[in-house]
Amino acid sequence: MEVIRTQTQVGIVGAGPAGLVLAHLLHALGISCVVLEARDRSYVEGRVRAGVLEQGTVDILNELGLGDRMRREGLTHHGVEIGFNGRRHHVDFEKLVGKTVTVYGQHEVVKDLIAGAHARHIPILFDVENVSLHDIDGSAPSIRYTHHGLSHELSCDFIGGCDGFHGVSRPSIPEGVLKIYERVYPFSWLGILAEAPPSQDELVYMHSDRGFALFSMRSPTVTRLYLQCANETDIADWPDERVWAELLLRLQCEDGWAPHVGQIIQKSVTPMRSFVTEPMQYGRLFLAGDAAHIVPPTGAKGMNLAISDVKVLSEGLSLYYREGAMRGLDRYSSLCLRRVWKAQRFSWWMTSMLHRMPDANDFDHRRQLAELDYVTSSEAGARTIAENYVGLPIEGVD
Repeated sequence: MEVIRTQTQVGIVGAGPAGLVLAHLLHALGISCVVLEARDRSYVEGRVRAGVLEQGTVDILNELGLGDRMRREGLTHHGVEIGFNGRRHHVDFEKLVGKTVTVYGQHEVVKDLIAGAHARHIPILFDVENVSLHDIDGSAPSIRYTHHGLSHELSCDFIGGCDGFHGVSRPSIPEGVLKIYERVYPFSWLGILAEAPPSQDELVYMHSDRGFALFSMRSPTVTRLYLQCANETDIADWPDERVWAELLLRLQCEDGWAPHVGQIIQKSVTPMRSFVTEPMQYGRLFLAGDAAHIVPPTGAKGMNLAISDVKVLSEGLSLYYREGAMRGLDRYSSLCLRRVWKAQRFSWWMTSMLHRMPDANDFDHRRQLAELDYVTSSEAGARTIAENYVGLPIEGVD
């Protein structure tokens, strides 16, 4: 079969937030790229994932000229509420650290990124099959794939592996190169999207004797809620009435606050895990986002880490194409991993503090309550939450 050969400077595997933001960053720098995505456009734009954007992520999207709809429709949050013993306590980010976060769904970010890419003529190929990476340890790597029944080979200088945990990028690195760090938590999240207007303006993280619950939102008309459940949970055992009954029990407060109840339009169970790959690069292949790390969603870090990864990568590539210098790219993994591990620490800490652990005894539970009391009554404790939640600085390559 004839092979269609093309060339670009950076080949990007995956059209999630990492791959798409990387494409826009490179376009702004005058660096050519091609994005290859295994799924179709409607699937990519419909994946409901994270929804909390750090201040740094918001700044990057605005600087790229992609923030118009986010500014119109996103919900700016000046803090969060942490609840325990039936009472909620406000952590004021803006007062504590002078920053905010924005609630704007990941699928909405992806829609904006794809629309912007088409407007800027950044090539994205959807429905790509049989993707394989070649010569990633040499100076001229390539990506082979089929598209609409035709075989292609894309030659490039570098490859951005942005294709998620189950993608082809990480497995393309030879055995023995990577060290994997992983923790699987003994519970999952049952999450719902409901057609119900948010009953208050900020997220509520609630510790209860029945297990953790989270009140969040996606828009002025859609609420997003989660509750801690067993890993072996079958979604069929949780009809809508049972979900709402459990959420209302866990989120009930002394002041009478409760989420608005509405029709559930999506329901799923998400396992909780932490995962880190070291290093995040091999030869001319650079892993970013879920291809390199996964965090439990308690700290709202997944999409934000993906975007900070490619921000660092774009700076390294810019330095290479400006000066022919590899020093920025050589530092990519170490710079990203410093931030990744701090985000892992924060996500683990929030998860451990707020959830009921299956093997916890009475001492563990009282210690948990004492920790929650400390972080909500001490300015120093609250500042730790605020500083991490709004996003730690992204280190530059120089």
